[in-house]
Amino acid sequence: MIERWLRRIAFTLLGFVLAVGLYAAVACALVLWPANAKPAAEAPAVEAWVLSNGVHTDLVFPVRSATIDWQQLFPLADFKAVPPDAEFIAIGWGDREFYLHTPTWADLTAARAFGALAGGNRALMHITYLQRAQMRRGAFRLPLSQAQYAQLVAYVRASLPSGRAIPIAGAHYDNQDAFYEAEGGYNLFETCNTWTGRGLRGAGVTVSRWTPFDFNVTWHLQPAQP
Repeated sequence: MIERWLRRIAFTLLGFVLAVGLYAAVACALVLWPANAKPAAEAPAVEAWVLSNGVHTDLVFPVRSATIDWQQLFPLADFKAVPPDAEFIAIGWGDREFYLHTPTWADLTAARAFGALAGGNRALMHITYLQRAQMRRGAFRLPLSQAQYAQLVAYVRASLPSGRAIPIAGAHYDNQDAFYEAEGGYNLFETCNTWTGRGLRGAGVTVSRWTPFDFNVTWHLQPAQP
């Protein structure tokens, strides 16, 4: 009886290891087979970025442009104290419980990480107004035409319930950020990075066909100093 249970446990662990290995292998392989491998040859018209902390990616756009003034969609009244010289807005999507209860990596627990990957939680959108000096690390240049930028703006709006920005009262990491209700739910196959990657693919940017990890998003982009 004991040997039978030990055998079952061993096979279960082996299956888990193989599944994790397959997940990572597929993600790595797809980097070499990107979507939009030959993007349209249009001159970049918008100063935009992908910002990565090594795990999570955000889309970063100018606060104001001819396409949109983000303060109209995400008003400053929803934030504690946005610096008057904030030039950019960082937009990310992720798991509700993880976002609200993990302001720093020191707050990360195994239960919270596995809970996010298991799915079942609704998503939130995380918005941060940034000064240029706050983008010195993990920034990747995102060459966008006006048409591509308009597509990404529409993608962000479509990720909000009925296109409306509904703030989560009292939810902040610092003075410059706020959380909003978002469409969809987070799981092992729908991560913060797949949200970023889907938007970029739809806009015609060269990016992996599946982006569960941050490197799948940034691999074909150029790191740069904003």
